[in-house]
Amino acid sequence: MVGLGNPGPRYDDTRHNVGWWVVDRLAYDWDLGSFEKEGRSLRTSGAVGDSSVLLIKPTTFMNRSGAALAGVPGLAECDFGSDLLLVVDDATLDVGRIRFRPGGGTGGHKGLKSVSGVLGTDAYARLRVGVGLAPEGTDLSDWVLSSMNETDESTIVGLLPELSQAVGVWMSDGIEETMNQFNR
Repeated sequence: MVGLGNPGPRYDDTRHNVGWWVVDRLAYDWDLGSFEKEGRSLRTSGAVGDSSVLLIKPTTFMNRSGAALAGVPGLAECDFGSDLLLVVDDATLDVGRIRFRPGGGTGGHKGLKSVSGVLGTDAYARLRVGVGLAPEGTDLSDWVLSSMNETDESTIVGLLPELSQAVGVWMSDGIEETMNQFNR
């Protein structure tokens, strides 16, 4: 599972770092320990039930997220369609909306575009977490790189336990079942 975001404290509470928030919650819920720097990412791994999991937070900036996946041990042997989940913010969905998808286009998300370019495919599962539409007259990049207001942040943080449960369903039952239970 790969949570997309930007490195550094300046970006911790921004909309673009929601992917990091989700994998941080997974690491906590699954008691996987601290993330350690490896290559161009922070990683933690362990067993969750009968599954081995690897959580990755690219330390490249969002638009170069794919570079962090190059050289990850075992990634080339993965069945991207069933073994890889990308977690990203989505500025076309209202705050708190959840969309699991089995693959598809990037929807203009430059982090997904970078990952697809490195993997050579769009056929991997993704979890899009709505961070709200940019207000009229606001540049999209300014919007996703800005801190969330208290209400929006509280909404997203309140979703994290449910998203952790949803990722568990994805691992055990696959993307279709996860979509049926959690998309809204």
